[in-house]
Amino acid sequence: MSAQLERMQELIAIITENNYKYYTLDEPSIADADYDKLYDELVALESSSGVVLPESPTQRVGGELLGGFEPHRHRARLWSLDKAQDIEDLLAWNARVVKAIADYNAKHPDVVPLPDPSYVVELKFDGLTLNLTYEDGQLVQATTRGNGTVGEGILAQVRTIRSVPLTIPFTNGIVEVQGEGIMQLSVLAKYNETAVEPLKNARNAAAGALRNLNPKVTAERKLNAFFYNVGYTDGVSFENHREMQQFLRDNKFKVNPYVTYMDTIEEVQDELVRITEQRDKLDFLIDGAVVKLVDMRTREALGYTDKFPRWAVAFKFEAEETTTILESVSWEVGRTGKITPVARVEAVELAGVTVQNCTLNNIGDIERKNLKHALGAQVIIRRSNDVIPEILGKADDEPGAEIVYPIVCPSCGTELEQRGAHLFCNNKLGCQPQIIGRITHFASRDAMDIDTFSVMTAEQLYTDCEVRDPADLYALEYDDLIKLDRFGEKKARKLLDAFEKSKSRELASFLFALGIPNTGKATTKMLADHYGNLDLIMQATAEELVTLPDIGGIVAESIVSFFADPIIAASIARMRELGVKAEAEQAIVVREDSIFSGKTVVLTGTLPTMSRDEAAKKLEACGAKISGSVSKKTDFVVAGDSAGSKLTKALELGVTVIDDEDELLRLLGEG
Repeated sequence: MSAQLERMQELIAIITENNYKYYTLDEPSIADADYDKLYDELVALESSSGVVLPESPTQRVGGELLGGFEPHRHRARLWSLDKAQDIEDLLAWNARVVKAIADYNAKHPDVVPLPDPSYVVELKFDGLTLNLTYEDGQLVQATTRGNGTVGEGILAQVRTIRSVPLTIPFTNGIVEVQGEGIMQLSVLAKYNETAVEPLKNARNAAAGALRNLNPKVTAERKLNAFFYNVGYTDGVSFENHREMQQFLRDNKFKVNPYVTYMDTIEEVQDELVRITEQRDKLDFLIDGAVVKLVDMRTREALGYTDKFPRWAVAFKFEAEETTTILESVSWEVGRTGKITPVARVEAVELAGVTVQNCTLNNIGDIERKNLKHALGAQVIIRRSNDVIPEILGKADDEPGAEIVYPIVCPSCGTELEQRGAHLFCNNKLGCQPQIIGRITHFASRDAMDIDTFSVMTAEQLYTDCEVRDPADLYALEYDDLIKLDRFGEKKARKLLDAFEKSKSRELASFLFALGIPNTGKATTKMLADHYGNLDLIMQATAEELVTLPDIGGIVAESIVSFFADPIIAASIARMRELGVKAEAEQAIVVREDSIFSGKTVVLTGTLPTMSRDEAAKKLEACGAKISGSVSKKTDFVVAGDSAGSKLTKALELGVTVIDDEDELLRLLGEG
């Protein structure tokens, strides 16, 4: 064996082990820069030698667009689960289990009797079911569930999931494991900050990524996966669920830490109540819990119906899907000129609220869901995580009336342009909803933070003061405002003071306020930190921009095109003439003697007197690194009022929590 090949094998082993610690155990053991050096060395060796070993981590993302999904027959059937919609259904299932065990023991007096039922409760993840096949320790296939017998091969897509092992220690034949591909909610939020097309919910984001023919798209969504079942193996058996789970852990599969074992159905009931209460604090979607019998011999004895295992049941949360009538579709104009269809449905109760409006993302969404001829027809709607419900598709094959796509803007009458799956109105200077949307966004809290400003204020200033551009706000005077309805002296003065105060907002906030297409707060802050000067950003080329973190070609072109627009340039010039500074923040002198020096801190909830931004700046001045998510690497969590899942996770991990602002100020040296 050549020295090059030996070094490649050594690098693969080191990188694979570090991937396992980082993505599966959430226990990173190497600095990012050191990891990158190892990865780059492996890439260089593969390039110079022309040899790429099949288990190489460089092969997680393929470079080819796939032609289609090949069918794959599962070695063991993937069963659906019977559903318990409430506690009565759960108790009825348990009564059938108890009776079945008693019947079996009565009919088989000569064998060891089945034990009394004991239970395991697991979370029911809301993503896309995965079935992975390993032969002699190598991942050789990954498929969707399909109809339970035959699924679609998605190996190239699944290989992009860093928590999925490409090789496992078990090399004694073939094993199939089942799990769920998911997109964590925190990952979805970060993805949407810079996404050209923001994703509506984590479930569809995961399913869409895994069923995308371009594995690079899958990789961009940074999916995760939890595994919970061994469906087939010809080399090992298990006496109970605990042994099976330990097998998964021993083979480096990511198993969700929440698994609870109970001896009575009453304990199960209490646990289901707790899960329901904790659901919204998780960083991923679940739509219920799964209750299974622990003993494998009992599972085998009880067997299956035509559809379901008798030894397991899915306890579903309050219904999030239902059917109703699609009554009409209207078309709304956003601040970017994008025309969005909004569906009006026959009022229906769903997850505790009355639903009448539903999301239809674009005309591509309408076509894909076969809704083009669905007016007046039955449709399926889904409500997830308290967001506006979306229409999933038609409930049956009955045709309805046609949804007619607009040709001109419903607001200003300008002919629309189709770009991809979207329609756009290009009349940004004369289309009222676009102008009001841009001005409202400009004044919002994360942008210029103009106090007391609202969409109603924007509409009033548009109508009565001819405000057509954010720059117009800074030209308003007292006499312009005092004559307006519902504007007294106090309100007029207060708004003018807010305009004046906003002129000192830092560069990152000003860039975000401008509403540059395809950029969010993270990108605008990075631009401000990197360039430190508005003129330099406005002069930057696409070639420069793509070298910066998290900026790809589309985002770079959006930024360059935005500042090349003479209308935008004129607006910015006028704002600066009127006193808007748009300057980078002063460099912070970082202390090195603070308790927070070199520590990772997460902020959650609302503090009594400080905004989170203010608290973050104070912590950074003390040498802290501010993070958006809690992990075992987190040193402190600062928790204000209404702290949610981050506080819960901190308590579970034993992270130090600071839940008193006076204590925080004392530690910052200000108390």
